[in-house]
Amino acid sequence: MVRTGAVLGACGVLVIVVAAGALGAAGVGSAVSGALDGPAERTLVVADVETGERYLSTPVENGTTVALEYTHSVEKSRVYDEYTVRGDRLEMTRMEFESYGWGLPADANVTLENGTFVYDPDGNVSELTVKPGRVAGHRLHVGDRTYDLVNRTDARSVRIHVTNRSTIAATFEDVLP
Repeated sequence: MVRTGAVLGACGVLVIVVAAGALGAAGVGSAVSGALDGPAERTLVVADVETGERYLSTPVENGTTVALEYTHSVEKSRVYDEYTVRGDRLEMTRMEFESYGWGLPADANVTLENGTFVYDPDGNVSELTVKPGRVAGHRLHVGDRTYDLVNRTDARSVRIHVTNRSTIAATFEDVLP
């Protein structure tokens, strides 16, 4: 009995799939399939550019703030790029930086707020590609949570995007091969 429990514990997902297939033969497969799929939810995904390995999957909703914060490699000053989730896209809503440097907007409509330059850009993207740097110390903010992208990804290039997936898929995605 204990051995069976251990096998079921280790293969619980497989048992669900087999049971759903067996019920499908009995004519109730679509009901079970719908229950397994569940309602889709938006998820912010951080995945390795080369391998697709997921370093982070976290639920988001419309209006969730997603931001990258890092130290500019030349200016050695803080840069903060803020995005807002809009459907499956990331709308850039704010950029903050402390000094002008390579890659920062020099001729845009920039204002000064408490010693920080603030730029409110237009546009949105379906994904961001980021190369977390050990000197830059890239951090990812999602809502009220902060993730160290350098440690989480071992400084490997990542793709950050929003996807829709079911709750059950979100739960078991990283468990199944």
